[in-house]
Amino acid sequence: MQFAQFRNQPHPYHQGNSVDTPSSQARNSKYGLILFSIYSAFYLGFVLVNAFASTWVEWVPFLGLNLAIIWGFVLIALALVLALVYGFLC
Repeated sequence: MQFAQFRNQPHPYHQGNSVDTPSSQARNSKYGLILFSIYSAFYLGFVLVNAFASTWVEWVPFLGLNLAIIWGFVLIALALVLALVYGFLC
């Protein structure tokens, strides 16, 4: 096997046996809650507009797509971006 020589080698990004300190866990938790709050605000807006102002989501701003479709795709993209931000920060 050509990869047999790497079998017992640690992964280059492996930190060894390091354990998160309570302060780093608290910081990561804080970042997660902030990013979750940002996403929740966008999602709450989406739900409220769809529930109480459904005529707004029928508006077609561009490309023949209504606001509900665009907002839905933005929510998906925002989730991916926030996940990348969390991965970068933590």
